[in-house]
Amino acid sequence: MKRVTDLVLTIAGGIILLPVALSVALAVKFTSPGPALYWSDRVGRGGAIFRMPKFRTMKVGTPAVATHLMVDAASALTPIGGFLRRTSLDEVPQLWSVLIGDMSIVGPRPALFNQDDLIALRQQQGVDVLRPGLTGWAQVNGRDELPIPEKVAFDREYLELRSSLFDLLIILRTARKLLGDKSVVH
Repeated sequence: MKRVTDLVLTIAGGIILLPVALSVALAVKFTSPGPALYWSDRVGRGGAIFRMPKFRTMKVGTPAVATHLMVDAASALTPIGGFLRRTSLDEVPQLWSVLIGDMSIVGPRPALFNQDDLIALRQQQGVDVLRPGLTGWAQVNGRDELPIPEKVAFDREYLELRSSLFDLLIILRTARKLLGDKSVVH
């Protein structure tokens, strides 16, 4: 049932967001040299690596590390990169990952391939059995500023409580955060 819901929401969302996605792709191309999309190696269900698309917010050649580990992340942003991250518009291409089954609408956010501490703790807590999501219980309870153990505790709680109703609650809380929250790391 969850996969069917993912497909219905992804197709509907893709149709609705297509004009926005095309506009963002053009804006990225016109404001920064390089491709509009950035493909990031992420860890999915069972530790499998998959390639996740995002609109590119960093300059070409920026190291593939978590933004919070960079000395001066702001200087690596493209002219519209900060805006795309604050509004989460950089995440729209991830609908592709949901469509092909690498991700779900709701689940733990996929770890970067080199976030060994996050990956190990998720494996230890059994959270790696879940398909990663566009949004998750940890994201609506703190997003990027949560320490890894707290993030994984929320992921574990999602694993234990997951249901269609819980997913709906997370989607609604995500929408509320996107419309008014500024707690996104640049």
